[in-house]
Amino acid sequence: MKVALVDAGGANLGSVRDALQRLGIDPLLTRDGGEIRAADRVILPGVSTAAQVMARLREYDLVDTLRALEAPLLGVCVGMQLLFEHSEEDDTPCLGLLPGKVARLPESAGVRVPHMGWNTLRRLRDAPLLDGIADGEHAYFVHSYAAPVTEDCIASSGHGVPLAAVVQRGRVAGAQFHPERSAAVGARLLRNFIEQGLD
Repeated sequence: MKVALVDAGGANLGSVRDALQRLGIDPLLTRDGGEIRAADRVILPGVSTAAQVMARLREYDLVDTLRALEAPLLGVCVGMQLLFEHSEEDDTPCLGLLPGKVARLPESAGVRVPHMGWNTLRRLRDAPLLDGIADGEHAYFVHSYAAPVTEDCIASSGHGVPLAAVVQRGRVAGAQFHPERSAAVGARLLRNFIEQGLD
């Protein structure tokens, strides 16, 4: 099993790699299009702004590579947001692999932005990516922007408003929360992605 971890400069690269290594997977940290296309699974992490990560993907000539990828692709945090068409963050055109726009979370009484900490997952439909993850379990979030709850959302959460926590359409999936910081729930999601793909 070849797992490519896309090196777009995200601050969580090391922690995602460590989480995979705890599962017995030694991922290839790469920004080479050929290596990414040859992988069995591809993970796009991101802890930065949408504009910064998209700029790096363009710099490394990886935008078309990711758009045409045949292997299952998992975006994490900002990496998930980049799967959509557009982000309000710096008015950024994204990969367009999923329909919809990412918007800033609204602040209100008792709701602070960024959304930071443990929050509940609500399963919206069955999917192999969620095998072994029960409705109501908790995951760790750190973000100020979020994708909407659409037909591609398989698990949601909420922070003042409903938000997409896990999305999937065909070979493309994403987790807004940090699986590498979400204990058993995060490890299970990563293991499901590696072992089952997105079928």
